[in-house]
Amino acid sequence: MKAKRLQQLLGLYAIMLLIAALTVGPFLTTLFMALKSPAEGIYDSTLPQQPTLQNFINAFNEANFADYFLNTAIVTAIAIPLNLLFCNLAAYPLARMNFRGRSVVLAIIISTMMVPFQLYMAPLYQLSDQLGLRNSYIGLVVLQVSTAFGIFLMRQAYLRVPKELEESAYLDGANRFKVWYKVALPLVKPTIVTLAIFTFMGTWGDYLWPLLNTTGSEKYTLSIGLAQLSQNFNGSNLKLISAASILTTIPTLLIFIWLQKYFISGATDGAVKG
Repeated sequence: MKAKRLQQLLGLYAIMLLIAALTVGPFLTTLFMALKSPAEGIYDSTLPQQPTLQNFINAFNEANFADYFLNTAIVTAIAIPLNLLFCNLAAYPLARMNFRGRSVVLAIIISTMMVPFQLYMAPLYQLSDQLGLRNSYIGLVVLQVSTAFGIFLMRQAYLRVPKELEESAYLDGANRFKVWYKVALPLVKPTIVTLAIFTFMGTWGDYLWPLLNTTGSEKYTLSIGLAQLSQNFNGSNLKLISAASILTTIPTLLIFIWLQKYFISGATDGAVKG
């Protein structure tokens, strides 16, 4: 029996190691390519023989990645608090307030998640142009101000908050806003962090909308800069492209590693049946 259990564990670990290798392998290959010196050929060896950070420096200096990085950071810094604010303000009434048409409103919000962005990007582009939001930070943020996924995720989290705690606050004289802010909101902090991570990933890696909404390179984000750099691929700049790819990926990895414990618990909170 123990031998069979050991075989199952070994098989499970082997599968996990294979998945890890398939996941981490491309990232490590790109990192090794980015660390190669100018004298090394891109196909000479997998590991860099003379590791250097020169390709990362060149990405900032020659490819304007410092400006793209700043633009992306500004857009992300604006999008995350706005998304958290409006998604929470919309989710709490859908979870706790009884009003006519609540189920219909929730169904409409959820149904928008099934509509692909390509279907409404043309009218959204026209609206952005009419409002003068093109080539501006606000125009780049508009898609992330409030999302159907964020509203649904936060609603599911609020459903897990015990009603007895809110009723006790009402008995103490608190109004509805204070109950939300002082009682319910702190209890869903893991889910808020989870939504912040999703918003960060969606904003940081967004490509299509910034490409449509920008008219000049002064507002380009990292995704557009990396795409333009890749379009000029000629074999000799593969190390530069690899360095730029690593620079684009590192912030997302650091954020996830830093907040992964909240991410896991928050994703679990959002899985409650509504």
